[in-house]
Amino acid sequence: MRLLHTMLRVGDLDKSIAFYTEVLGMTLLRRKDYPDGQFTLAFVGYGDEAHNSVIELTYNWGVDAYELGTGYGHIALEVDDVYKACDDIRARGGKITREPGPMKHGTSILAFVEDPDGYKIELLSPSRKD
Repeated sequence: MRLLHTMLRVGDLDKSIAFYTEVLGMTLLRRKDYPDGQFTLAFVGYGDEAHNSVIELTYNWGVDAYELGTGYGHIALEVDDVYKACDDIRARGGKITREPGPMKHGTSILAFVEDPDGYKIELLSPSRKD
């Protein structure tokens, strides 16, 4: 078994694709409309789906917002340098919601960014020990 993807419902598919590709540097792997079901799926990631876990962005036609709920946490991305990644993301229009620095009650360097729908994305250093 292996993890294939994580699905997020989004209110503006083009805006979400732009965030994940232009701000976070992922690639749009595929996109398909399903007219009978009135939804569109787009898959983004850092590599092909055969060898990498990806994110499925689901746009239900006519729905422009969702309540995130209290059960959802975040997606975590490993980056070479959390401080530089935040500078790059900020320069590309991304919203940093937790500035880079040590984890509370730990030593790992992390930060959080928010996508257009409010989903949290954690940025972690590869040298983390917590």
